[in-house]
Amino acid sequence: MTSRLTKSVAAALATAALLAAPTSALAATTPGVTHNATLSAVLGIRGTLVSATPIAHLTADQLDAAAADFPNTPKSTYAVTAYRVIYRTLDPNGRPTTASGIVVLPDGRRGALTVTEYLHGTNATKAAAASVDDLSTDRLVTALFAGQGLAAIAPDYLGLGLGPGPHPYLDTKTETSASADLLLAARTFAAKHGVTFKRDVLVTGFSQGGRASIAFGRALTRGEVGPFRLGALRAVAGPYDLLGEELPAAFDGRVIPPTATFYLGYLVTAWNRTVGLYDDPREAFQAPYASTVEGLFDGSHSDEEIAAGLPDSPEKLFTPEFAAWLQHPTGRLLKAIQAADQVCQDWTPGVPVHLYSGTKDTDVTAANADSCAASLRRRGADVTVHSMGAVDHTGTAFAAYPQIIQAFARHA
Repeated sequence: MTSRLTKSVAAALATAALLAAPTSALAATTPGVTHNATLSAVLGIRGTLVSATPIAHLTADQLDAAAADFPNTPKSTYAVTAYRVIYRTLDPNGRPTTASGIVVLPDGRRGALTVTEYLHGTNATKAAAASVDDLSTDRLVTALFAGQGLAAIAPDYLGLGLGPGPHPYLDTKTETSASADLLLAARTFAAKHGVTFKRDVLVTGFSQGGRASIAFGRALTRGEVGPFRLGALRAVAGPYDLLGEELPAAFDGRVIPPTATFYLGYLVTAWNRTVGLYDDPREAFQAPYASTVEGLFDGSHSDEEIAAGLPDSPEKLFTPEFAAWLQHPTGRLLKAIQAADQVCQDWTPGVPVHLYSGTKDTDVTAANADSCAASLRRRGADVTVHSMGAVDHTGTAFAAYPQIIQAFARHA
């Protein structure tokens, strides 16, 4: 579920440093990731634009060079400019807060444009978000959509980038509200550049963002995002079925143990804040991790630092009783998981849905896509599952996004 797709390919984003290069007067130095406390105190309307800062400019040739590790990506037609935006939204308790994200516009295009919203995968580090990390693959993918002539946006979600507080990981409610409110704020920002957004929104996402994109598509279909509606939905390698597939896979070896330990540690510490899973960390985690695990996921540590602070299997991280509860959920945990799994169960998309998976994915099992497709089809949806073949989690995204960019470019 990792957000930084190139984690396993060292050279993949060498050219993505171009996203940080001051190739025009619009390029800006990235500020520190400490959130301005005054912003979080501002009470305002959801989706209100607070600020916008240009952060990068890329020519079409530079976009093509940066896309070298996404084979068969269509050539870019436009140069693009990326902006960091801060906007008003809600926290998990429904209180006003702010979040950050990016808006990428194709240079020279005015009038009505189709917008693509890209939702990123698991990220436990504020500084790795697309709005602040100049080497972010998520920033690159968003820019590649804009290079086709689309307006492209990507939320950091709550608590990442310049967002205050911790990230409420795998929280459907705020993943959806942060995505919706960025779209509304981006509409205001784009209008200042002579761009209006067409009604139909193209939605895609990877890993955590694959799941979040299904939920956001649901909100658009239900008319919950202002005037906007769902125009297309293509989700990559998402954990859509936590109860039936992903949680069992985290304990039976289909998700490799160190990876499962990272995800479960993140999930449990985050859900403890939103759901309430334990009163004392010692109820859930074994020593010595009970005294350190919550701090590891405070947004200030890199993936490498977090992994170094965790054991190599879930059984070593959790107490036997808590591990058993994760494998056989009851009570509030079961209720929370079942609610999360509703993303594929309680609505019918009005557009064809495309899901992408890889047979060697040991982060998010391919069975998640099959399960989601089956649930949506039972409600009459038109769903296609695309197997990208014998590729891992990152490889699934590398194989899928050229196809998705090409499909969405037809709407430009």
